[in-house]
Amino acid sequence: MKSFISFVFILISLQSNAQIKGLLQKANDALGITESKGSEKEEMIAGLKQALSIGVEKGTSLLSKEDGFFKNDVLKILLPPEAEKVEKTLRNIGLGNQVDEAILSMNRGAEDACKEAAAIFIESIKSMNIENAITIVRGSDSAATQYLRQTTTTALANKFRPVIENSLNKVNATKHWATIINGYNKVSLKKINPDLTAYVTERALNGIFYQMAEEEKKIRRDPLARTTDLLKKVFGNFAKK
Repeated sequence: MKSFISFVFILISLQSNAQIKGLLQKANDALGITESKGSEKEEMIAGLKQALSIGVEKGTSLLSKEDGFFKNDVLKILLPPEAEKVEKTLRNIGLGNQVDEAILSMNRGAEDACKEAAAIFIESIKSMNIENAITIVRGSDSAATQYLRQTTTTALANKFRPVIENSLNKVNATKHWATIINGYNKVSLKKINPDLTAYVTERALNGIFYQMAEEEKKIRRDPLARTTDLLKKVFGNFAKK
């Protein structure tokens, strides 16, 4: 099975009851949620925060592992399409190994950067209010993804960029890329962005949110994926009210 980020709740179905209990407790501790019952709306937001927190913790850990991007057919970061001619030329003149190193470093950078993502997502989840929760639960197939994208993109980009840049610099990928592309841009009408770090950062963020949306759709559309009472209540009873 492909290694990919499992956004909100689908991963819970892979855990034992003891593991689920442990993950729920970790989520409660991180979000400051107590088990005391409040109003129906308060219970809904607490449950949604728990589930989002679990999904984020588990999902980002998958992408941050070695080959989380590199061996994922959907998320693997390649050179941009407009650079295909440049890549082909480099390979033809015997620089294929350098191109392969650059591609590997791009994916390693994305994997390393994902280690920074969970904490940022958790902060966003903490700040979620009742209105946000209602909008998400009753919203579109990607409402939770859209909320997190709106509230975390800037912070994620700021965290990701230096990590990715450091990874690229280890093999001089950024320097070589800028030199090659700046030369290419001088003779080509179709310009290519010489900022490789910005390109990889953007691709890494797009990869995270793409998979978030895919997994969110699954849990919303498939009642069988709601394997705990918490999931059934949040996306079953509450969503219908």
